[in-house]
Amino acid sequence: MTDCPMCRRWDDDSDLRVAELEHSFVVLNRDQYFPGYTLLFTKRHVTELFHLDRAVRSGMMEEVSRVAEALSTLFQPDKINYGLLGNMVPHIHWHLVPRHAAEPLWPRPIWSEAHNELLLSPEGYRERIGLIRQALR
Repeated sequence: MTDCPMCRRWDDDSDLRVAELEHSFVVLNRDQYFPGYTLLFTKRHVTELFHLDRAVRSGMMEEVSRVAEALSTLFQPDKINYGLLGNMVPHIHWHLVPRHAAEPLWPRPIWSEAHNELLLSPEGYRERIGLIRQALR
């Protein structure tokens, strides 16, 4: 589905690629205001969990858990937020967001108020992606 931004994201944001898993792709979010903010999305264009057969759905949840555990190990958050909305981009994708109690938006949702994006240098993205890849092994 070429008009879906999530279907194109693996190619469009190739500099943010973390991992290709069995059922999903994992990319670092460009805005790193929340360090380690990562997106995990289905390889197939589907909009609802019930569109996946049970084995794929179960496999996807294992992949979500695996990435969340890697982020937790690396960034030592107080909590990982899991966002699966799809109103803006109707393609199954999880926002995996390490959260810290000391951050200005705690404990509100990350979308509760605007914040200045934190963009890394190309080397900063490569370094963070490399750390997440290592933690996924």
